[in-house]
Amino acid sequence: MRLLSTPDPAPLPAPWLTIVGIGEDGLAGLGDEAKAAIAGAEMVFGGARHLELADAAIRGERHAWLSPFERSMEAVLAARGRPVAVLASGDPFFHGVGVTLCRRIARAEMRVFPAPSSFSLAASRLGWALQDTACVSLHGRPIDLIRAHLHPGSRIFALTSDSDGPAELAALLVESGFGASRLTVLEALGGARERVSSHRADRFALADADMLNVCAVEVMAGEGARILPYTPGLDDGLFEHDGQITKREVRALTLSALAPRHGELLWDIGAGSGSIGIEWMLADPSLRAIAIEGHPERAARIRRNARGFGVPGLSVVDGTAPEALAGLAAPDAIFIGGGGSEAGVIEAALAGLKLGGRLVANAVTTEMEAVLLAHHARLGGSLIRIDIARAAPVGQMTGWRPAMPVTQWCWVKPAQQTGE
Repeated sequence: MRLLSTPDPAPLPAPWLTIVGIGEDGLAGLGDEAKAAIAGAEMVFGGARHLELADAAIRGERHAWLSPFERSMEAVLAARGRPVAVLASGDPFFHGVGVTLCRRIARAEMRVFPAPSSFSLAASRLGWALQDTACVSLHGRPIDLIRAHLHPGSRIFALTSDSDGPAELAALLVESGFGASRLTVLEALGGARERVSSHRADRFALADADMLNVCAVEVMAGEGARILPYTPGLDDGLFEHDGQITKREVRALTLSALAPRHGELLWDIGAGSGSIGIEWMLADPSLRAIAIEGHPERAARIRRNARGFGVPGLSVVDGTAPEALAGLAAPDAIFIGGGGSEAGVIEAALAGLKLGGRLVANAVTTEMEAVLLAHHARLGGSLIRIDIARAAPVGQMTGWRPAMPVTQWCWVKPAQQTGE
């Protein structure tokens, strides 16, 4: 009997890169292994502040982060195989450089020594349960990202970009109707300059905040506060629109049919006010959307709505389908709410949709309905008719006023094309 030998697995690469999380207490907060890795590195990368904090341990070349940051990433990669240390703030894998490096370098090639994140330090100072607190990084990101978290009684940690961040956050709270919220500013946590101060948002007067700060918000809503419910089908009045908006009841059914899943991309064709794309993105932070809108004023309105709903990452393409669809990343789902009866629009959408992706199209005109009926007859899928009536005054009494009926076609692209 002949036994077949199996080749030994390829050896894992030896770690050459060490990522060290460092706090405001500098070397005093590091363990012996982390300090030894810094001392033994031929090259040490980090922000100017990090390099200063670790100065006494550094023996090799110092490399402050370059702008654009990609240049520094290339420099780290070019040193592969040599002992290299990268210094990071706190936990390198919580909105940190560790995440960026792991996209380019195998985990087996690195060692990591994390330090407490600024959020962990803030929780320890205030006695807040970190798992029950929304943690939002506003560092280098739009402050509008915090809006979706503004619910009465909620607690938020927000990492800001600079010394102006706390005042800007206080102004946003006041403007949104949350001026009574308690805003605690935690500065330079873990270092000699640490300072903690508490303020009411509408009386905020801290003029000299440290550039390194975390804001803790205890949300209190005033009358008329802009609160974004978690359910789909938000009130139409929350959106800025000119009448071109998928009404809330139909929007809720449409989002249910679109069935967003983690990490997916939506095309919102003929976006109008952007309501579908906005609510798609509100469902989960991993979701992305592209709104295609040919009317310049509406496109500008979509951008304002996106900021107002805390999803400033909504991408807006100024143009009309099908031409505006060329070159866009392939979507997992498509909604067609406007312009679908124009020549080539649905065909381009069907062609661009990923295999297994979902398409949902709504019709309020007979022309668009005829298009949907024809595609349903050819491709299958499901058709529903949405009829909604709202109570309204009829003289001194009340009666039902029907809204325009909506025909909705839902279709899933086969996972394997059949040559259709």
